[in-house]
Amino acid sequence: MKKYCKDFVVVENIALTPTFFRLTLQYPEKLPEINPGQFVEVLIKEGADVLLRRPISIHDVDEDKNQILLLVQIVGKGTQALSKIQSGQSLNLVFPLGSGFPLRGEKVLLVGGGCGVAPLMHLSRAFNNIGIKPDCLIGCRNQEQLFSTKEYSDLSNLHIATEDGSCGIRGLVTNHPILDKKFDTIYTCGPTPMMKAIAKEALKRNIPCYVSLENTMACGVGACLCCVVDTKEGHKCTCTEGPVFLSTDLKDF
Repeated sequence: MKKYCKDFVVVENIALTPTFFRLTLQYPEKLPEINPGQFVEVLIKEGADVLLRRPISIHDVDEDKNQILLLVQIVGKGTQALSKIQSGQSLNLVFPLGSGFPLRGEKVLLVGGGCGVAPLMHLSRAFNNIGIKPDCLIGCRNQEQLFSTKEYSDLSNLHIATEDGSCGIRGLVTNHPILDKKFDTIYTCGPTPMMKAIAKEALKRNIPCYVSLENTMACGVGACLCCVVDTKEGHKCTCTEGPVFLSTDLKDF
């Protein structure tokens, strides 16, 4: 798939929680095909000490408006600087990068935690476009960390687990009874311990599980080798041959 390096115009920057914000970006021409699960590398212009681009999952795509949405968590200097960008400013992206989620099965479950919920919006929309409304399970610490629940509910059968029980069921996503239902495929993205736990549950039920790794991806094109992951077929770059992998293909899962 062809890659592009282009300037987008910031349409909107909305703070969703104290640590999460959502960018709506306008492309100057017709968007190329973007698969759910792919990501972009963002150039941070502000701050001389922010030298490397930042990999950000593509949250959603509006093909009619030629816009993409990025859901970003503030975790360091780069994302902190990015959170201050204003409408009308430009943002340079290399895109679309990596492999996406394959759309397989008719009864599917999407599981996300933390910033890992980001690609599940685009994935939910892709399933809707082929006539499938997925189940989507989101986990977080408490109700204050939830966001975009209406958007997820519009595209999926939304289920929620919070560690303190303030919304949905009390506990981790692996405690949710939705996992006891029969699914054709499970897709997950979020903290590694969560994905490993979901992958183990899927393996026990003999359900294929696709995981989206959050490895450090400095270049996005397989040149720096800092995102190498150990698979049963040898070492692979997460940024080019992932970030989506079948869980049973990974040695650590």
